[in-house]
Amino acid sequence: MPSIPIKTADELARQRHAGELLASVFDMLDAFIQPGVTTMAINNKVEDYIVNELHSRPASKGQYDYPYVLNTSVNEVVCHGIPKETEHLRTGAIVNVDITLEKDGMIADSSKMYLIGDVSPLARRLVNKTYEAMWKGIQVVKPGATLGDIGHAIQKYVEDNGYSVVREYCGHGIGKEMHEDPQILHYGKPGVGDVLREGMVFTIEPMVNQGDSKIKTKKDGWTVVTRDKKLSAQWEHTIAVTADGFEVLTLRKGEVIPG
Repeated sequence: MPSIPIKTADELARQRHAGELLASVFDMLDAFIQPGVTTMAINNKVEDYIVNELHSRPASKGQYDYPYVLNTSVNEVVCHGIPKETEHLRTGAIVNVDITLEKDGMIADSSKMYLIGDVSPLARRLVNKTYEAMWKGIQVVKPGATLGDIGHAIQKYVEDNGYSVVREYCGHGIGKEMHEDPQILHYGKPGVGDVLREGMVFTIEPMVNQGDSKIKTKKDGWTVVTRDKKLSAQWEHTIAVTADGFEVLTLRKGEVIPG
């Protein structure tokens, strides 16, 4: 079984800095993402900001030969939405923007949902409950907890609210590489799986569907959508296990850890 990397104090300090820079990218985007903007314009804005303002590297570009710096997953797109010049964000849409950033050899990964204009109450509820589900998973993180504890907390909250968890994709360890061990499933049983230790760093990023959990990949070989064409939402943070709990390395300005 592969060993789960434990970050040194220096590595964690550098990864924390990468997370702070990545959080600032979303702060910048908050005013930019509006009805009518194209998903490619979001991609180009983010690439310019990361490279020229933050003097960092967009870590997704070139990963698995992917040519862009982020994913923009609109409405029924579960994940891996490809930015396009022809895709304008329309009022009523929901969109997940998923961005990675590498600085001084360490990578951070985060995603945020944006509500475009006047969004239906049902869409807004899905987005809000997905955000809360992410935090349910984060809040069980501490030394001695298990990966199954994280997945169970998320799954229970999602299903109690009438939604379903996508099972084909998961969170992941992250550091010098974009994807490291362990895999963080967003469903599971308490007490099962690897035991968390101080210095582990990973993402928690539940994908939650309004309807059935079944998904399919489009012909482009990348974009993943719900089979029933109902909405999907996702939020993501990079989390470090501390001596007595967790630290959110990608916490955004004004974002409050739920009490």
